[in-house]
Amino acid sequence: MPLRRRSTVTEPSPTPAPVPPAEALPADGGRADHGGLENLSTEDRRFPPDADFAAQANAHADLYAWAAADRPGFWADQARELLSWSTPFTQTLDTSDAPFFRWFADGRLNATYNAVDRHVEAGRGDRVAIHFEGEGGDTRTLTYADLQRETSKAANALAALGVRTGDRVAVYLPMIPEAIVTMLACARLGAAHSVVFGGFSAEALSSRILDAEAKVVVTADGGFRRGAPSALKPAVDEALAKGAPSVAHVLVVRRTGQPVEWTQGRDVWWHDAVEAASAQHEPVEVDAEHPLFILYTSGTTGKPKGIFHTTGGYLTQAAWTHLNVFDLKPETDVYWCTADVGWITGHTYVVYGPLVNGATQVVYEGTPDTPHKGRWWEIVAKYGVTILYTAPTAIRTCMKWGDAIPAAHDLSSLRVLGSVGEPINPEAWTWYRRVIGGDRTPVVDTWWQTETGAIMISPLPGVTTAKPGSAQVPLPGIAADVVDDTAQPVPNGSGGYLVVTEPWPSMLRGIWGDPQRYADTYWSRFRGLYFAGDGAKKDADGDVWLLGRVDDVMNVSGHRLSTTEIESALVSHTWVAEAAVVGASDDTTGQAVVAFVILRQDALEVLGTDPDAVQQTLRDHVAKEIGPIAKPRQVLVVPELPKTRSGKIMRRLLRDVAEHRTVGDATTLADASVMDLIAQGLQRPAPSAD
Repeated sequence: MPLRRRSTVTEPSPTPAPVPPAEALPADGGRADHGGLENLSTEDRRFPPDADFAAQANAHADLYAWAAADRPGFWADQARELLSWSTPFTQTLDTSDAPFFRWFADGRLNATYNAVDRHVEAGRGDRVAIHFEGEGGDTRTLTYADLQRETSKAANALAALGVRTGDRVAVYLPMIPEAIVTMLACARLGAAHSVVFGGFSAEALSSRILDAEAKVVVTADGGFRRGAPSALKPAVDEALAKGAPSVAHVLVVRRTGQPVEWTQGRDVWWHDAVEAASAQHEPVEVDAEHPLFILYTSGTTGKPKGIFHTTGGYLTQAAWTHLNVFDLKPETDVYWCTADVGWITGHTYVVYGPLVNGATQVVYEGTPDTPHKGRWWEIVAKYGVTILYTAPTAIRTCMKWGDAIPAAHDLSSLRVLGSVGEPINPEAWTWYRRVIGGDRTPVVDTWWQTETGAIMISPLPGVTTAKPGSAQVPLPGIAADVVDDTAQPVPNGSGGYLVVTEPWPSMLRGIWGDPQRYADTYWSRFRGLYFAGDGAKKDADGDVWLLGRVDDVMNVSGHRLSTTEIESALVSHTWVAEAAVVGASDDTTGQAVVAFVILRQDALEVLGTDPDAVQQTLRDHVAKEIGPIAKPRQVLVVPELPKTRSGKIMRRLLRDVAEHRTVGDATTLADASVMDLIAQGLQRPAPSAD
């Protein structure tokens, strides 16, 4: 499905109304020290595109100028090229009710038809859509014809349980094919799905079911995690016991075989309902602006924040970015995104992007170290994976385990590597390319959010000369910049706030049931600009480097420092596999840098775990790399960092420990006991100031 150049005979798009001009609002009480983030680190390594790769690449350099000349027209061309429309759209972008933008609003289509049925109709029904690998080694292969049959049956089963177009369905499943089938079955009916990550508590599940007013919950008896069954149905029972008047039925997949409590009349086995259903189902046509899904981004307390995305614009950008950022060749590539479908990465780059593009992909249920630490690389070799998309936390964990583990497997099939979820340290980037990619594959470091729906800033393989650790420039069709407190673009070499300056197709359409909160949260900091809380800098070339959440910025002696840059400096030392940095209150400097580091296996064997053996060396290393102002007050060697099951480091908990406060809610951690070990280590005295 190569990208074609824009036709000169396409239907004209109406000229959009202008977005209101950027106008800064007072922020942070008008403090003068928020003019920008300080630019501390530099990166001189460059990786130009391989000539052979560039010659066959989907993307080409003149895409940027083409898209910049007429962004709405560019996206209209992609929408027509990449999607099948039952009713073609005539209006591209409606800005009349900004910031409630609408894309392709008078067009009609169905997401599942685009992801499944049209491939079968085109004679690609025998192409493998999903290679499923269970944690225990069980496997399933689903072709596009299989997916059409299974989604049709599941849609009929959900309809029999009362689900209609416009309803919401809560999905609380492990990473198994039924999760993808359920999402597609909902889209087939025109019902919005609300996927809740299987690691979330009953309390979190309850709040999301209530907010979305879900009619049906789809769950499983459990899933497999680290070699053992992990129950899911009890959390659903507990959530519904709190009160959920909208829920009529619970559809339960039998995955582990563990016993479950049963509520007659409400609970239904998947194998009874779906297997008995007809395999014939006509996808429901919906408007392009019809809600496709809700995805909640808040924690377990407070009112949940339901980000919702619609159909036409979201699918357009999901498909285009998947095709071009990963240089997908659907006839030959085997693609693997390691994300769970409970997160936006799983929605866009496991379900909708790959399937709309007719890709063959791997779906894996378990963890990267079960039953051994080479599990991922074993899977890459087994299926001949060519494109791998994963998170920096996973990359750094594999670094910690050592080069010998991936070296024991044949990874020569890999041709593109991707990174998602948070800024990637330059050392992790180069390790990923060198050890996993054989020092030959392009690495695409992508920036985007639940709210943006799809990738916004990323290199294009075959086009971009890559810089380790930088997401680089906005993709064609995306307008983003780094601004200061007055909404003015910062000069090259300076830092500030990352904003999106023009609407984009896959943008969130609101917060479910709370339009005012949407306007206040994303559009009030700078009028006319989208801002969701990330800091960034421009280097000397104008390329973008993400500096983490603005909430994670430290103010040390009047200098606004990014945790990301200091973490990268620590990881650049040969001893360090992973690092997390927080700012702790300090009587002298306002805030002081406190660092938590995990050592690589080979360093542990030489140095042991005594913090005194490494602390001064690493403090001096940071001072040398980015300056004395960033020198940590304290460096703690820890066995692990507090992470959620999705791999996010919970720096909030580290700040609690560093400031000797009672540690906050740690229920979403993959291993809550790690906080006790970290707290014990912090009792050791900090070194004298120098």
